Amino acid sequence: MKSITRSLALVGAGALTLAACGSAPEETAGGGGSDMGGASSDYKACMVSDAGGWDDKSFNESSYNGLLAAEEALGIETATAESTSVSDFEPNINNMVTQDCDLVVTVGFLLAPATGKAAQDNEDTDFAIVDSTAQDADGNPIELDNVKPLEFNTAEAAFLAGYLAAGTTETGKVATYGGVNIPTVTIFMDGFVDGVAHYNEVHGTEVEALGWDKDAQEGSFTGDFEDQSKGKAVSDEFYSAGADIVMPVAGPVGAGTLASAKESDGRMVIWVDSDGYESNASDPDAQSVILTSVMKEMGTAVEDVITGAAGGEFDGTPYVGTLENGGVGLAPFHDFEDEVPAELAEEVETLTQEIIDGSVVVDSQATPEGA
Repeated sequence: MKSITRSLALVGAGALTLAACGSAPEETAGGGGSDMGGASSDYKACMVSDAGGWDDKSFNESSYNGLLAAEEALGIETATAESTSVSDFEPNINNMVTQDCDLVVTVGFLLAPATGKAAQDNEDTDFAIVDSTAQDADGNPIELDNVKPLEFNTAEAAFLAGYLAAGTTETGKVATYGGVNIPTVTIFMDGFVDGVAHYNEVHGTEVEALGWDKDAQEGSFTGDFEDQSKGKAVSDEFYSAGADIVMPVAGPVGAGTLASAKESDGRMVIWVDSDGYESNASDPDAQSVILTSVMKEMGTAVEDVITGAAGGEFDGTPYVGTLENGGVGLAPFHDFEDEVPAELAEEVETLTQEIIDGSVVVDSQATPEGA
């Protein structure tokens, strides 16, 4: 069933087109690449990470890869600033502005207030923010002409993952947990538990989803996106409680879940943000426990907004990635291709189309406006 899962991950990929602490940023000069979209080599696109860094195998790394792809394709200049804590966000963004960046891409919901402030203070600089709108100092969303939100309705893809998990589990229990209780985390968890519930409704089963109560919006969180030992500890508890599939929504903390899963046969992991099988290519043992991944095509979205902006076509209209436009999806099953029943894979493919055409409704309090 390789073609099925691969099509879920890649459907509509072509439709994504978008109409250290306070230290000086690292800078790389772009090469003499193509003149795609009217870009010129004197255009400068920059990026500020959330805590976790560029090698987090998750949302920072995926977004960073989009910056690198744009640099290579367009021959532009780039600069980056890597954050290690919340206190880094504002000075790192200001560093980008003082480096004469034409576009500053900030990565993550937690950077929203700092992005909003910088955009208001620097109206001649364009900004894009991954996973959020800009916010004011009180955390209220604000619309600014020079900020383009890049958001993703990941509940849709997580719904598929929950359905798949419920159809794959041998123990009748699956689980999910988050790093921090913020909308861009809970949207995954909402979709996942609803997907499990939908499988139960369709098949008359009673698969239990541990770690998240959607109605109460309460569940298991490690409290950060950095401490992998916390991820291992909470995953150990889930596996000991009988779950055989765990979906961490916690950036690098999810590596702790991989470590826990590798300790015993029959344990599986659903990765998020990027294709975890590909991002863990240096660790075959980790690859062997990854059932699939809930993907956000952040790299493509970042590359597209840079391409448009470099060609003089920046605007603040929000982009929302969905199953329909290919902005979210499931990764292939990789090592589990032969273990996922063909009938289940076909159900997931059918469910994908049902979500796209609206016959199955996926909802979350964190669903981006306009999704």
